[in-house]
Amino acid sequence: MFLTSEARYNQWVRDHYRFLMRSAWALTGSRAVAEDVVQDCFTNAWKCRDQLRDALLVRPWLFQIMRRSIFRHLPPCSQLLEEGDEDRWGEAPDAGIDNRLDVVKALSRIAPIHREVLVLYYFDDMPTAQIAEALEIAPGTVLSRLARAREALKNAMTTPDQSPKAANPKSGSHNVTSIKKN
Repeated sequence: MFLTSEARYNQWVRDHYRFLMRSAWALTGSRAVAEDVVQDCFTNAWKCRDQLRDALLVRPWLFQIMRRSIFRHLPPCSQLLEEGDEDRWGEAPDAGIDNRLDVVKALSRIAPIHREVLVLYYFDDMPTAQIAEALEIAPGTVLSRLARAREALKNAMTTPDQSPKAANPKSGSHNVTSIKKN
């Protein structure tokens, strides 16, 4: 069966839209920006589709294009989400939305290099080899970034009143050596 160029493009969008939208939304923190980014990604990717070396690597390739598009859409120092900005995420009917918003807010507080690997690995279930291809880094670097990213996300999700120090400041469970100048 012979497909027209338009039919091939539409199939391509159907196959990869959810992946790109989920990634862009998690990376930008804004659904509106994510929609613009994904639209630009598909436009640029379709124009350059002959540059795709291996059809099995289409997702990492699309992610690279989407990532570059994000840099064009966001200001150099994008603002973090402030309290009360939940409306930027849209309404979702299920009860777990608050937990997901906490994770996405925490993602917005960590470095982009950490956010990217977490989104690709956990949100998009991409293997480390494909993440390495998408980010143009070594597979070992992906693993080390994942470890650092998990720690950064854990720290970003910990509120000041949940830290051990804030829970019991006089507990003596922490070792602090006072330095006195004689």
